[in-house]
Amino acid sequence: MVDEAGARGNSGAMGHRREPSDPESWRRSVIHGAGLLFGTLVIATAFIASYAGALHQPTPKDVPVAVVRSDQPARALLAAVRQRDRALKPIEYADRAAADDALAGRDVYAVLASSNTGGKPGLTLVTASAAAPLATQVITQTVQVAAERGQAPLAVSDSVPIAPADPRGLVPFYLAIGLVLGGYLGSTVLGLRVGTTPRTVARAGTRIGGLALYSGLLGLAGALVTGPGLDVWHGRFASLFGASALVAFAASMAAAAAQGWLGLLGTGLIILLLVVLGNPGSGGIAAPEFLPDFFRDMHLWNIPGLGTDLVKAVVYFGPDATAQPAVTLAIWAVAGMLLLLAATVVRGRGIHAWSRHK
Repeated sequence: MVDEAGARGNSGAMGHRREPSDPESWRRSVIHGAGLLFGTLVIATAFIASYAGALHQPTPKDVPVAVVRSDQPARALLAAVRQRDRALKPIEYADRAAADDALAGRDVYAVLASSNTGGKPGLTLVTASAAAPLATQVITQTVQVAAERGQAPLAVSDSVPIAPADPRGLVPFYLAIGLVLGGYLGSTVLGLRVGTTPRTVARAGTRIGGLALYSGLLGLAGALVTGPGLDVWHGRFASLFGASALVAFAASMAAAAAQGWLGLLGTGLIILLLVVLGNPGSGGIAAPEFLPDFFRDMHLWNIPGLGTDLVKAVVYFGPDATAQPAVTLAIWAVAGMLLLLAATVVRGRGIHAWSRHK
C-alpha cells in the first residue's frame, strides 16, 4: 500500500499512472503486473468454463408441478410423464388452496388438476409464466402431449403472465446483474480512492453510509429505467426501488468486506463469486431446473440469483415469494457490514502504521 504522496508521484494528468523510471522499480512493476495478469487469466478462464458449462445445453430436470394428493387423474398423468423422463417432478399438496399458494410463492411453476366440464372429465393446467417462461413452456408442451395420448381434454391458463415488453423474462436478470455490478464497482472505486480497509470504526461507518446512499440512488435509477423509462412493468415502483437498493447494497457490502480483509485481491474473489459463478447460477438466463447440479441451488444463496428472484417476486408475485430472497440479501448486507467493521478493528490501524513506516 502506498501513501498519498507516493500515489501523487506516480500519477499524471487525467488519471494516467507513470511508468517507473529506474530499472529496479520497473522490474518490480513487471513482476507485479505478471502476477496480476496471471490472476486475470485464471478468472477469465473460469468465466468461460462457468458460463459454457452451465448454459451450453440447458436440459429440464425435476421441474416442479403441483398436484393435489387426492386428485387421482392428475397424479396418474404426471406419474406417466415421470416414467418416460425426469423433466417434470410432481409435488403433492393436501388441497387445491395449498397448491395455489405454492404457485403464488414460486415453489412450483404450474398446478395440474382434474376437471369436469359439461359432464366430461378433463384436466386444467394453471401456469405462472412470469416465474420462468421456458420452464412453463416445457411443462405445457409435456402435459399437452400426455393429455392427447390419454385422450383427456386439457385447458391451459396463465395466472401470472410475463410482461409483454419482456417476452423472454430476462429483464429481472439484467436489472439484478446491473445492480450487483454497480454495487461491487462502487465499493472498489472507494477502495482505490480512500483505501480498502478503513482506519477507524467511525470511518468505516462513513463508508457504509456512503455505500448505502449510493445503493439507494442506483436502486432508484434501476427502477426508473425498467419502470417509467422502458415501461417494462407497470406499478409496484416503490417495491421495485426498495428491492433494487437492497440488491446493490448487499453486493457493495460483500465487496467492501472482502476488500477490507484481502485488499484489492478481495475484488477478484468477489468477481469469482458474483460474476463467474453467480451469473450463470442465478436462474435468470435459464431456470435453475435447467442447470447442472452444481449450479442448481446457487440462486438460493448467491447475490445475483437472490436479486433476480427478488425482482421477479416484487413485480409479479407477492410477499410469499419475496421473503426468502429479501431476508437472505439482508443477511448478506449485515454480514458484510460486520465483517468490514471487524477488518477495521483487526487490520485497519496495523495496515496504516505499516504504510507510514514502509
